[in-house]
Amino acid sequence: MTPALVRRHLRHTATAADPDARARARDWSEIQERMLVPLHEAVYARLEVGSGTRLLALGCGAGLALLLAAARGATVTGVDRSCPERLALARQRLLPEPWNTRTRTTARIVDGSPRDAADPGADPYTLVTAFEPIGCLAGDSEGLAGLLAAATPLTEKGAPVVLAGWGPPERCATSSVLRVATKLADPLRSPGSWRPALRDDLEEVAQRAGLRPDGSGRVACPFGYADLDSAVRGLLSTGLFDAAVAATDQDQVDKELTEALHAHQRPDGTVWMPNVFRYLIARTP
Repeated sequence: MTPALVRRHLRHTATAADPDARARARDWSEIQERMLVPLHEAVYARLEVGSGTRLLALGCGAGLALLLAAARGATVTGVDRSCPERLALARQRLLPEPWNTRTRTTARIVDGSPRDAADPGADPYTLVTAFEPIGCLAGDSEGLAGLLAAATPLTEKGAPVVLAGWGPPERCATSSVLRVATKLADPLRSPGSWRPALRDDLEEVAQRAGLRPDGSGRVACPFGYADLDSAVRGLLSTGLFDAAVAATDQDQVDKELTEALHAHQRPDGTVWMPNVFRYLIARTP
């Protein structure tokens, strides 16, 4: 089983067996997802996302990035198959009840692969995004090149494709916290363990997918939480600690994660971790 499949299996197993899967998805949408809004906004501003944009988002999750693009006038389609609970929240955000015309958006949410997002008769997509950051877990980019290759035939020629990744560990305070996952997951020698982000992570994925790099950027995305409990819940909702939970137990992960977060707690009880994320803009053939 490849590292990506192991990681996906762990996530699916947790979702299927955990009666609190909906709560975890809600923690993601209410606490953690907004931490990457500066990244989304920087990309949309640089690419001038607006009413002429047809966006295909891979791994759309709970749909916040799609909502931001739709607010700029873009026609958006989100594709994901990793977490039904997150997709349900995306549908609530982007596909309101028919009577609620004030919040209606031009959006599609697809539980499946990029091929399932094909819309016969519609114009090709003008932008593809893969905003789930790679470069902090071993094997976290495996499978992404295949998704990008599947999405490419659905786009117009030369369409931008955006990949996102963690910045250098010395610029990401959260790296020290993610090492907890590695320490606890070692008994399984899990491929889903933390590892330092590498300079060419994004370029290598683009190359495997047959894309041409055409610019990059870095964006400050600090992780800020109201208290330790919110920080623990937010970080656990990312799935980055799934392998650690599988190797030990939830109580052990909660305890050690809380201890690691103490170093980032302010006198007023809030938790603050400055981070830098990187994005790559590549072009379809």
